[in-house]
Amino acid sequence: MSTRHRAAVLGSPIAHSLSPVLHRAAYRELGLDDWSYDRFEVDEAALPGFVGELDASWAGLSLTMPLKRAIIPLLDEITDTAASVEAVNTVVFTEDGRRTGDNTDIPGMIAALRERGVEKVDSAAILGAGATASSALAALARVCSGPVTAYVRSEARAEEMRGWGERLGVDVRIAAWDGAAEAFAAPLVVATTPAGTTDALAGAVPEAPGTLFDVLYDPWPTRLAAAWSARGGKIVGGLDLLVHQAVLQVEQMTGRAPGPLAAMRAAGEQALAER
Repeated sequence: MSTRHRAAVLGSPIAHSLSPVLHRAAYRELGLDDWSYDRFEVDEAALPGFVGELDASWAGLSLTMPLKRAIIPLLDEITDTAASVEAVNTVVFTEDGRRTGDNTDIPGMIAALRERGVEKVDSAAILGAGATASSALAALARVCSGPVTAYVRSEARAEEMRGWGERLGVDVRIAAWDGAAEAFAAPLVVATTPAGTTDALAGAVPEAPGTLFDVLYDPWPTRLAAAWSARGGKIVGGLDLLVHQAVLQVEQMTGRAPGPLAAMRAAGEQALAER
């Protein structure tokens, strides 16, 4: 009988995280009354000490920025998915004490798209080139059969995206941010930028757009997502991504599958409505 029943999300800042809401909803739905899920403000400097003090009651950790790469040297192994983008958002502690790192953002993105009926496209566009963009590229490697155009602000970001494209086997083409509205001609657009960044583009949404995957969830909808929806386009939101990646974390940490997607989404929607 496993004694593992504790999990948490770590990051800095972390107060805004919806992860406790989602995971606790899953535990309630699965009848795991003795399980707990908390949040801890942990930066890169404090991470080794925090992980080193965890005892056998811990089942897993969720990691957000800036810890997704910092955690890797502290682990015994990471999955190929995590290695492909050098980022771990999930740690599972096994019965023999090993620490395994995975990345559920990538399959979470794919599952969120599939839920909206998007399984294959012949081209795509990414707005932005930050940390989330590499995971988006990894997801697109499995969804997009043709080129992916990345709209970026600097040559340094452009080089990063070219490097990720080569590593992931994606035909990445670079375009200047000034022309970001041209992205909307693609059948799938993934917006990975911080809140407010795409607001000025809302007026450029064309008639009959394709699918917009906007990774933000608070505030929601973004101006871009609202304009896209008003034009009849298909929307995949940040909460969709958050819930799908969290379902996979719950399954790995508890060993119970399938994870309760509907209950977790409902809890997330309620929490956002109350903010």
